[in-house]
Amino acid sequence: MKIRIKGNSLRYRLTKSDIAALVKDGCLKESTAFVNQILTYSVKVKDTEQLKAEFTDNQITLFISKSMVQELADTEKVGFSDKGSTLHLLIEKDFTCLDNVEEDQSDNFPNPLAATS
Repeated sequence: MKIRIKGNSLRYRLTKSDIAALVKDGCLKESTAFVNQILTYSVKVKDTEQLKAEFTDNQITLFISKSMVQELADTEKVGFSDKGSTLHLLIEKDFTCLDNVEEDQSDNFPNPLAATS
């Protein structure tokens, strides 16, 4: 799971195993250790009709409905977006990069643009 924060935009990218774990467990959580604090970011399944997020005690939590998670798992749907009044939320499948990168991408989804390049 990766997050990207830019201005008032919060974007989560999920690999195949991330989505499988979210279907199975209803929650994903990762942390980044700074010198004196830990930032935790997570995705949790919740009975909600739209994406929602909160930031409490150095933890960013994105809430997503079970039906959205199931749609990510079972279909070609790329992701979901919610442009709330203050924060733009996005959760999507993590595709392999078209450029050569050093990170392990074996668990990423095939990039649909790879066939056209």
